[in-house]
Amino acid sequence: MANNEHPIVAELGRPETPEETARRKAQTSAEHTRRQTVNNLVYSLIATLALVVVIVLMVPRPAPETPKSVDYVKIARQADGIEPDRLLTPALPKGWTSNSAQLRQKTADHVDEWYIGLITRSQQYIGLVQGFHANSTWLSEQVAHSNAVGSTTVDGVRWSIYDNRSTSRDVGDAKYALAATQGASTVVLYGTADTQEFSQLADAVSTQLTADHTRGR
Repeated sequence: MANNEHPIVAELGRPETPEETARRKAQTSAEHTRRQTVNNLVYSLIATLALVVVIVLMVPRPAPETPKSVDYVKIARQADGIEPDRLLTPALPKGWTSNSAQLRQKTADHVDEWYIGLITRSQQYIGLVQGFHANSTWLSEQVAHSNAVGSTTVDGVRWSIYDNRSTSRDVGDAKYALAATQGASTVVLYGTADTQEFSQLADAVSTQLTADHTRGR
């Protein structure tokens, strides 16, 4: 009867004692409880993550705003008469925008600057900076201390060309630049756009420079 109640265990080679049976059952029960606990934790984590996903999906989000173009013409009008020359406000080609415009005074080099940041149709950058009574040091700073590689004349305005696109040194945004002087203004166009887009902007700027010069400003 004892052998039937306590079967022979292969590892022991004999019937297990009541104490061994109780210990085995307790161990089995403990392992089962641990497995259930782990399973419950996994199920709870999955449920929590699912709830978080649902909440995130339900929360309304504002649509991303399209950056607004800065009205540089309006800003220039507010500063009209402050500088010896009219602040440049070139008509932009279709698809271009302005992301910044400011008149910089009391600069470290003592050269007042009118700056317009432009984004071209191809999403490249061109900065327009108009320095008043600028010197050669100021101009050198604008074109990353590079030398002119040529020149071109647009609407009667002579532009010096600075091409840094193949250089290995750090030139910042001045990958390519055009510079011209008219009246009290030294105008520099610099940035990452291609030559055609620079030509488009130079054409618009030259038109205004020529018109202002003709009016005697």
